[in-house]
Amino acid sequence: MTQGKRISVEIGGDALRAIKEIGMAAKLARTGAGEGQAAAAARLGVHVQTIGRIESGEPGVAIGHVLGLLALYDLTVKLEPIPRGPSTP
Repeated sequence: MTQGKRISVEIGGDALRAIKEIGMAAKLARTGAGEGQAAAAARLGVHVQTIGRIESGEPGVAIGHVLGLLALYDLTVKLEPIPRGPSTP
């Protein structure tokens, strides 16, 4: 697991990939806007390390910080159900 705060449950591979994708999208949006991590941190009211943790896809970052960073750059997350195979009674 990545370094940082420990979480109480194991996160599956699909979820970890999604977290990394969100982080990459946030980084692309920030750099596309011509802002550095320090500027984003100041706007969001968090430490610059928090921005780095989000962008690297660390799963232990507070969801409010992640969504706040996305909102700064007009990004959102679309939730979809995970496809499941047929259930067995």
